Amino acid sequence: MLQPKIASRSVTNHILKAFGLRMSKKLGQNFLIDASIVQGIVDAAEIQLGERVLEIGPGIGTLTQGLAEAGAEVTAVELDKKLPAVLAETLKAYDNVTIVPGDILKVNIPEIMGEGPFKVAANLPYYITTPILMALLERHLPITRMVTMVQKEVAERMIAKPGSRTYGALSVAVQYYTEPEIVLDVPPRSFIPAPEVDSVVIACKVRETPAVDVMDEKMFFRVVKAAFGQRRKTLSNALKGGGFPKEQVRDAMEAAGIEMTRRGETLSLEEFAKLADEFTKLAKNA
Repeated sequence: MLQPKIASRSVTNHILKAFGLRMSKKLGQNFLIDASIVQGIVDAAEIQLGERVLEIGPGIGTLTQGLAEAGAEVTAVELDKKLPAVLAETLKAYDNVTIVPGDILKVNIPEIMGEGPFKVAANLPYYITTPILMALLERHLPITRMVTMVQKEVAERMIAKPGSRTYGALSVAVQYYTEPEIVLDVPPRSFIPAPEVDSVVIACKVRETPAVDVMDEKMFFRVVKAAFGQRRKTLSNALKGGGFPKEQVRDAMEAAGIEMTRRGETLSLEEFAKLADEFTKLAKNA
């Protein structure tokens, strides 16, 4: 039997009223009420029948329903303790959905997802978007594609190129691990309550191998973090401020062919990789 779409103002309001739910500002809750946006996320995820999808923050099941109807095997992790009981009701028609109560930053993802590749789909709480994205990527999980709704400003940072005002540590990290692309604009009227910011859907195709080869990934990200830690300073001064010895900074930048007057936001991923490898060599020879 055809199920009513949760992604509508009337159905969402009915669910909220029936369960006595109030949106939690603390958890950054805004409920999606536009079925075309749900379909856009499902399309961007390129769901194949039987494919496993990890959903983060299913809420009342709006996106979960779209993923389930596309034939995905959905595992949805929900932080709000009130919502698993709601989801058990709103999604009772779907036997391809598993609800896992918990914090995505603490849940054992390999344990709940099992072996083999999977995709990620999420309408992420905006206050914690970056920590969640980075945690997923840094764990080297077998994720093939991540499709997430995020604040437009964050998405612009994710796709930013060297030399732009929005290019930073997040840009480098996301582009190191994935190929990101903004696929859909989501106006505030698509939610209740309407947020005060614009949103977009961004699709990140996870690379089979990182964009650049580095000798030590931890060193690479230590250099990136230091480079953007003090944006107004030159790269050499930012690196010194980030804990790298003055002599090492001079020697590493010289060996990598990077001028001392450059700023961190002008470096490409390839240049960051060269610089990090020089620091790795110096650390080994120290």
